[in-house]
Amino acid sequence: MTDWRPEDSQFWKQDGARIARRNLWISIPALLLAFSVWMVWSVVVAKLPAIGFAFTTDQLFWLAALPGLSGATLRIFYSFMVPIFGGRLWTTLSTASLLLPAVGIGFAVQNPDTPYSMFLILALLCGFGGGNFASSMANIAYFYPRAQKGNALALNAGLGNLGVSVMQFLVPVVITAGVFGALGGAPQEISDGGRIWLQNAGFVWVPFLVIATVAAWFGMNDIADAKATLSDQLQILKRRQNWIMCILYTGTFGSFIGYAAGFPLLMKTQFPELDMLHLAFLGPLVGALSRAATGWISDKWGGGRVTFWTFVGMIAAVYGVLQFLPLGGSEGNFWGFFACFMALFFLTGVGNASTFQMIPVIMRREVARLNPGQEDNAARKQSEREASSIIAFTSAIAAYGAFFIPKSYGTSIAATGGPAAALWAFLTFYVVCALITFAVYTRKGGILHDIERGQTTTAA
Repeated sequence: MTDWRPEDSQFWKQDGARIARRNLWISIPALLLAFSVWMVWSVVVAKLPAIGFAFTTDQLFWLAALPGLSGATLRIFYSFMVPIFGGRLWTTLSTASLLLPAVGIGFAVQNPDTPYSMFLILALLCGFGGGNFASSMANIAYFYPRAQKGNALALNAGLGNLGVSVMQFLVPVVITAGVFGALGGAPQEISDGGRIWLQNAGFVWVPFLVIATVAAWFGMNDIADAKATLSDQLQILKRRQNWIMCILYTGTFGSFIGYAAGFPLLMKTQFPELDMLHLAFLGPLVGALSRAATGWISDKWGGGRVTFWTFVGMIAAVYGVLQFLPLGGSEGNFWGFFACFMALFFLTGVGNASTFQMIPVIMRREVARLNPGQEDNAARKQSEREASSIIAFTSAIAAYGAFFIPKSYGTSIAATGGPAAALWAFLTFYVVCALITFAVYTRKGGILHDIERGQTTTAA
C-alpha cells in the first residue's frame, strides 16, 4: 500500500482501521502458533525420561533453554526483515518455517535410538518460533496511529504469548490419545505401564501452521512507508534509549518467557511428589491475558509509571516464591509457591504492555530533540520507523530470558541443590530495573514525567 496515513483521522475511519484490524487478526494466530512451537520443549522434556530417554536433569534443562537461545538470536535478524521483505511475505515465510521443527519432533521422539545431539538440533530449530515475535511486532506497529499503538501491540503480543499457555494445556491432552491414527505412529510405553503419543506434541501444530501460512499470504498487506534499508534501521544501535529499553523489556518479557520455559520442569524438580504438570499452562495464560488486557492502562496513565510499579510488584512476588520453596530441609508449600508465581506471571504481562507503550512515546520526543527543525511529517515517519525497529530489537534481546532463566535454574540446582540462588539473582535484577525506570523516565525531570503527568490530567 503506497497510501498509508493512520494519523489522518478521516483516512483512519474510512479505510485504515479496517485494514489494520484485518492484519492484526491474521497476525495474532500466526504469532500464537509461533510461541506454541517455540516453547513446546518445556513440556516435552518433562516426558522424555518416562519413555526411556535417560538424560540428566541438567541435560533436560538445556533442552528447555536452547529454544530461547536460538529464538533470541534469530530475533535480532528478524527485527530488520519487515522493512526489507514486507510484512506479508515475511509473515508467510516465517510461519511456514515452523513446520520443520514441528514435524521433526514428531519423528524424533518415536525412535528410542534418537541421539541427544538430534534433540539439541530440534530444540534450536524451535527458535524459529521465537524469532517471529520481533518481525510480527515491528509489522503491526506500522499499521496503527500513535494513540492506539499501545493497545494494538498489547493485543498482538498478549494473545500471541497465549500460545505458550495453549501449548502447555493442549500438549498434555493430545499426547494421551492417537489423534492422528496410523498416520501419527505407534504410542510409547511409559514407566508406570501406560502409553502416550509424545509425537503429537509436534504433529498437532502442522494443520494449523498450514492454515496460518495461507491466511498470511492472501490476507495481509505490505506498507510502502515501512520500507527501509538495513543501514537506515541500524541507526537505532546508536540510540541510548534503545539500550535502556532492552534492559527494561528483558525484565518484563524476558521474565515472562523464561519463567514459562522453566516453570513445568521447576515444579517437577521442586515438588516431585506432586503431579501438577497439568497446571503449568496457567502461568503463561495469566501472563498473556494480563498483557492483552492491560495495554489501555499504559495508554491512559503512562507506560513509565506502570512499568515502575510493575517492577516493585515483581520484587515482592519473587521474594514470596523464595519463602515457599523446599529449602533448608523444609518441605515447602506448593500452593504458596504456585500463587506467587501466578502473581509474577500477571505482573510480567502488565510490564510487557507498558514497556512497549513507552517506546513510541520516547522516540517521538528523541527524534524531535535530535533533529530540531525537521519537517513534521518526516519526523513522524522517522520516529515510527525507529520505534518499530526498537520494539523488534528489544524483543530480541529480552528473549534471551527464555535461555538464561531455565539454565540458571539448572546451574543453581547443580551447584547448590536448589533454585534459590537463581531467584535471588532475578530479584536483584528487578531492583536495578525499577531504579533505572525511576531515574531515567518517571522522576521529576525524567523523559516521560511531563508527558505522563499530562496523560493523567487528561484522563482525570
